[in-house]
Amino acid sequence: MAIQTINPTTGKVEKTFIEHTNEEVLKMIGEADSAFHKWRGTNFNLRSQLMKNAAQILRERKEHYGKILTLEMGKPLTQAIAEVEKCAWVCNYYADNAEKILSEEFIQTDASQSYVRFDPIGIVLAIMPWNFPFWQVFRFAAPALMAGNVCLLKHASNVPMSALAIEEIFMEAGFPKNTFKTLLIGSSLIKNVIDHPFVKAVTLTGSEPAGKNVASLCGSKLKKIVLELGGSDPFIVLEDAEINEAVKTAVTARLINNGQSCIAAKRFIVVEKIYNEFEKKFVDAMIKVKIGDPMNKETELGPIAREDLLIELDDQVQKSVTKGANILCGGKRINREGFYYEPTILANLTKGMPAYDDEIFGPVASLIKAKDEEDAIKIANDSQFGLGASLWTSDISKAKELACKIESGSVYINGMVKSDPRLPFGGIKNSGYGRELSHYGIKEFVNIKTVWIK
Repeated sequence: MAIQTINPTTGKVEKTFIEHTNEEVLKMIGEADSAFHKWRGTNFNLRSQLMKNAAQILRERKEHYGKILTLEMGKPLTQAIAEVEKCAWVCNYYADNAEKILSEEFIQTDASQSYVRFDPIGIVLAIMPWNFPFWQVFRFAAPALMAGNVCLLKHASNVPMSALAIEEIFMEAGFPKNTFKTLLIGSSLIKNVIDHPFVKAVTLTGSEPAGKNVASLCGSKLKKIVLELGGSDPFIVLEDAEINEAVKTAVTARLINNGQSCIAAKRFIVVEKIYNEFEKKFVDAMIKVKIGDPMNKETELGPIAREDLLIELDDQVQKSVTKGANILCGGKRINREGFYYEPTILANLTKGMPAYDDEIFGPVASLIKAKDEEDAIKIANDSQFGLGASLWTSDISKAKELACKIESGSVYINGMVKSDPRLPFGGIKNSGYGRELSHYGIKEFVNIKTVWIK
């Protein structure tokens, strides 16, 4: 895929970029390694100040960077600006907490003194997706840099402006040269980067096939990797749920980022007793969604990021219908310039349909009827994915009991699944392994070292 910005609102190429050659990449890796040996010796006060500088730049220019995100992948501008603000939050979180998290941990043993220290490991390669072009990068880079590592970014080929803007932010914030660098390369050069002895670890957010491929490459070199892959998050509604609130959140949870989020609610599992009421209200709400130019702050649903993704999405819908699914609303591409798809709800779903089994990356909701709460949990777990889950009930004690039965990396009770710098984020099963964010995330890419003194 060429490295270029194509505006999904118009389908037109905005800018094309020249790829780095293999020789240039090798030079950049060497420079990053040299930078690491200096950066690792800096103190937390300096790192914290520079990270806060980055946060300030993000806040001051949130409109500017938000427009880049909207231009490149079509997310509604209000959501794009919110993404930039969230990046400032994660920068400040680690600026304020990294030193405490990574302080030496003393443990009583037979030694006169024994403790654990957390040392940086070197260059961490980040292979990042297009759907949250800033957030996915900053939630990795802020803890990695605060831990004393340096970062190489291989961003998705359709968001190069975002990739270069992030590098610019860190440089302007005062981070030393080559502590954060963007590699403008295609997937063909990834193996060379991973194979390089100076590159110590990899973090990847993306598709299941990409994750398996990169994990295999890292495994052959015994390099640490964190994977955040696809999701088909269940949104479970029990009979004692507050239906109006659940429906309102369901629409937001399915359509956020134009439906292109790993942790978007995708499978709406509703118990039989309230199914009809939920279905009617859900359809009514989806039909009323404001579709339009994502640069307009009134727009709630913009275009799909690329035309090939739109075609794939429609293919999943049509295959599900061929196998017996019912379209309650939407179900087709919108006849207008750009890559728009109607807000869609599919019902009468069974195992073997793409809308039941696979991740649907776009504004398409899978509505599934469950006999009771036990059946609802069974359906929720009947998935190859296990990223997040949302559970709706007025009985919090019961919700806590059910939360331990749901196979996912997180369970949000009466709320929408989201990432938060203070909480660990990641999945199980085919949704990946390892954790980002919180104190768990920053410790993924450090040498957890025991020191024992006689």
